[in-house]
Amino acid sequence: MSDKNALQATVLVADDDVEILSLVTRKLRRMGLTVLEASDGEDALRLARQERPDLVVLDVMMPGMSGWEVCRALREDGVLSGVGIIMLTGIGERLNEMTSPLYGADDHLDKPFDFDELEHRVTALLASKRSR
Repeated sequence: MSDKNALQATVLVADDDVEILSLVTRKLRRMGLTVLEASDGEDALRLARQERPDLVVLDVMMPGMSGWEVCRALREDGVLSGVGIIMLTGIGERLNEMTSPLYGADDHLDKPFDFDELEHRVTALLASKRSR
């Protein structure tokens, strides 16, 4: 990205797979973003309410609350209802494509994923949320 200033934002990444969490966090930090990490749904929701990120990247299958449950809770929260949400999951492209919008996600990306595609979707979603 040539314009790092356009990416000044905070992103919460929630995934119970520590390797995926680390890889996604590293990529987003290289993009110039501030990154918060959570390893389960409850922690993700608590951090989102506490820190009010600009974007949340949620794994679907996590212990406790699923990513879908966190997504729905964010959409029902008056303060956080407008936060950008990308579902990141390995449940299958078709299921993810059908289900993520039902819970209020803005976008979804299937595991395994390409990091350039992740960067593109994060950048596009942050830009669209800012222009509203």
